[in-house]
Amino acid sequence: MARRTSARTARRPAVPSACPCGGARYAECCGRFHRGEATPATPEELMRSRYAAFALGETAYLLRTWHPDTRPAALDLDGGPRWTGLEILGTSGGSAFHDEGTVTFRAHYLGADGSPGVQQERSRFTRLDRVWMYVDGKVS
Repeated sequence: MARRTSARTARRPAVPSACPCGGARYAECCGRFHRGEATPATPEELMRSRYAAFALGETAYLLRTWHPDTRPAALDLDGGPRWTGLEILGTSGGSAFHDEGTVTFRAHYLGADGSPGVQQERSRFTRLDRVWMYVDGKVS
């Protein structure tokens, strides 16, 4: 019997060995966050794991790590760009002694037509019940 797959399932990228965020192996890097085995200790870790989630189509993780005050009701990544690289440009706050932090990054992608692009953003994060959450970002 043939297994039926939705277009969504068929388009989802395979789990990589290298982490899309540029870290080590996916399983030990952002994969542990996506699987719920650990929570990011800093806004930078959360930002990297969210970038990897965008690259891999992990919408449940993205919604789970989005602050409830700014989280959309749903998130559809179909037809979006193919994320190809991440650069962290700077961070502020976000230590064990902070409740807020920012991460400025540059995310590289290929558009639907295959043309390269870059999104630069300064993202804000806050702690909610001792867990870092994405609040919002300013794209420049």
